[in-house]
Amino acid sequence: MFEVHRERSVDWKPTAVVALATSVDQSQVAVAREDASIEIWNAAPGSVGWHCELAIPGRDDSVISSLVWCQSISSSCSSGRLFSAGLDGSISEWDLESLQQKTVVETIGVSIWQMAAEPLQCARDSRVESSRDNDDGEDDDDDDDDDENGINSTASGSDSEEEELVVQRVAVGCDDGAVRIYVVREEGMEYYRSFTRVEGKILSVVWSLDAKKIFAGGSDGCIRCWDITTLHEVYRITAGLGGLGSGPELCIWSLLVLRDGILVSGDSTGSTQFWDAHQGTFLQALTYHKGDVLSLAATPSHQGVFSAGSDSQVISYKFVPERIESVKNTVEDLADCAGNCWVFVGSNRVHTHDVRALTVATPLISEQGEFLGAPSRKKHNYRKPLGMDYRKWALPGVPMLISGGDDTKLFAYPANTFLDFYPHDICPAPQRLFMQLACEPKVVGCPIMLTQHPGWLDVSMINVGMRNDLKAKTMDIKLGKRKGRSEFPDKREKHLLMGNPSKLLARIKCKASQRIICSAISESGNLIAFSDRIKPRLFELKMKSSTECEGGKGGSKIKKHHLPENLLPAHSMVFSADSTRLLIACYDRKIHVVDVEKFELLHTFDPFTMDRRGQTMSRPPITRLYASGDGQWLAAINCRGDIDIFNLEILRQHWHISRLDGAGVTAAGFHPSNKNVFVVTTSSNHVYVLDVDAKQLGEWSKRFTFGLPKRFLEFPGGILGLSFPPSPKATSVIVHSASAMCLIDFGKPVRHDENDLTNGGSLALDSLDHTKHALANGKRKKPNHKALLTDNNFVIVAFRDPVLFLAHLSEQSILVVEKPWVDVLQNFRAPVYRHLYGT
Repeated sequence: MFEVHRERSVDWKPTAVVALATSVDQSQVAVAREDASIEIWNAAPGSVGWHCELAIPGRDDSVISSLVWCQSISSSCSSGRLFSAGLDGSISEWDLESLQQKTVVETIGVSIWQMAAEPLQCARDSRVESSRDNDDGEDDDDDDDDDENGINSTASGSDSEEEELVVQRVAVGCDDGAVRIYVVREEGMEYYRSFTRVEGKILSVVWSLDAKKIFAGGSDGCIRCWDITTLHEVYRITAGLGGLGSGPELCIWSLLVLRDGILVSGDSTGSTQFWDAHQGTFLQALTYHKGDVLSLAATPSHQGVFSAGSDSQVISYKFVPERIESVKNTVEDLADCAGNCWVFVGSNRVHTHDVRALTVATPLISEQGEFLGAPSRKKHNYRKPLGMDYRKWALPGVPMLISGGDDTKLFAYPANTFLDFYPHDICPAPQRLFMQLACEPKVVGCPIMLTQHPGWLDVSMINVGMRNDLKAKTMDIKLGKRKGRSEFPDKREKHLLMGNPSKLLARIKCKASQRIICSAISESGNLIAFSDRIKPRLFELKMKSSTECEGGKGGSKIKKHHLPENLLPAHSMVFSADSTRLLIACYDRKIHVVDVEKFELLHTFDPFTMDRRGQTMSRPPITRLYASGDGQWLAAINCRGDIDIFNLEILRQHWHISRLDGAGVTAAGFHPSNKNVFVVTTSSNHVYVLDVDAKQLGEWSKRFTFGLPKRFLEFPGGILGLSFPPSPKATSVIVHSASAMCLIDFGKPVRHDENDLTNGGSLALDSLDHTKHALANGKRKKPNHKALLTDNNFVIVAFRDPVLFLAHLSEQSILVVEKPWVDVLQNFRAPVYRHLYGT
């Protein structure tokens, strides 16, 4: 039973998705947004597998137009290297180890519309075959072939041969009508050659699967085929002949090459056209879009094609081989008779605005543990989680189609069974704002909330009071017919405690050319810190007296303090519980402890990890920091999901915890009832209770972590945060996502539904379990069977609107920061195509 204070005044404006790209190993999906930021999503199967692992802010002066993954020269990075191109004509590489953007190609003076990476496997095969043939021939021919392919390496010996196997080329379509070729090197990209400029702009570009030709679509309505060796134009296609129009008003927005020798194009007339890639002849045109076709994608088998456009539709087409059974299965014969072999399957319209990007990912099995999404062999035991059927088809090896557009949303579809299941909303709250609450500040009598925007910080006072026109009522979470689940009542406004709108105390802005990376507010509420790309900064919030303000009303003022010099920009920061120290995780991958009273550096932690050989491993950037309530412990979590525990009293590293169950960390925190208890949740929806002092799993985790109720493993939306009751006797925690919240009481037994299955799997921390050291809140008597049937644990409550933040105001009241999606849509530009009812 909770009193809920709802806050809706937050200014939340997510930005559009402009590009998508799948990593080399198919395990990650990169998302580029209109504000030039990059997000890395784990394309792992299961209803909770989609997790935003990294979010790197972009530069204000750049606009991303295209993304591409290339093979990494280093074998340690299986996902590859991520590059982006911008409308300013520059190409940047996104270092996923340091979480920084590095420009590898300075602006070429014209906009870049699209990039395309050379098919790596085909390029490897062709180079290996050519090298074998040239062993029997002349050395001069070998050199010429290498020069023509643009893969000459400056290295010598075995290093040169190894590099030739991973060197990859990238084609760039430019605004001046030229297609430029770059070679990916270890230090960045190196310009190689350009094709002859043509009239208009090159809007789309794609490689042939054998990497011998390049296809380019322009703003003049033509598709050109170029020979990569001779740089000559092989043929030219006038796309308007097969569609609804031609001439300068027709633009080729997207191109796709299939392995059976078919070229697919999407243009501004709404036509998806199929061409013979060898001869450049027209095969078929399908016009089901009511606006521009902006993106194309294909299934891994190349038997299905997807198109998306400005009419907010995602359409599926399928190849029907039954119509050519009498023809020999050769590329030439297939192209000759494929004119009527592509049929319309169906469409989905879950987006409200233009769909700009499509990509296909084939998830793999996670690094550790057993996959949680595989359905039971007994089909009658399966139960859909909260009305969603995503878990039915999200299995290892099953290809997923991902779409993104101007409505900022990401949706996943089963690529092989496109119409059988409803699309899955990957991120119900895109670009969620970072928020932090100071429940008992010294400057004012009400809680203070810090909200981090890209360019400023808002410090607001939460008025936890009653509205005059609304009678206070307590929200009673009651279980419905389905065990362990609940939803807000239909008329929930009458069941929730709503206070007056929050009052803005101060707004702290950074420089116009910078963006805020991280921020923190002290428990006392008077100290605020943030970091941009230049350095960390510290401010103090003070309340003005009535005589200092105009009109005799009180207000607030901000005083700036200077932190120690030579501090690099930070990825994360947090204040100690007593508000006397600021802990900063900087770009140098070290944690600096700063005394905020004397403004001096007290200590620097240098986290280290030893491999099996006893050698120090590379340190990933630390993206999360958590301090215990007694000021003894500091938990640092890096971007890979590894956890390091530090003792702030003796200033030493205490414990290193490897990536839990092969999944990323989604939320964590120290429990108020026992400062040695550290609670961690992962993207696989596992809850770990760690005993920091004993360096081992807590008693609760030993018993229940791998036997959680199935309803919690199917928790919708992905865990975003934890909230602990501010009471030394509390044993519970509220786990929340953007779609629901779940109440977990560590002092109660875990009750399973009838169809819940125990989740098996090995734990990497089992080797540390050598003593019987139980958690203070985990010691309890043998549970009573009657209590097992009556006590409600793991109660899930669904939200109607996206929730950005949830925190306890007291033991029996919580703050919920939400925003109706209808209000968010009002901030977007109107869609290019709007369907009118009845037409």
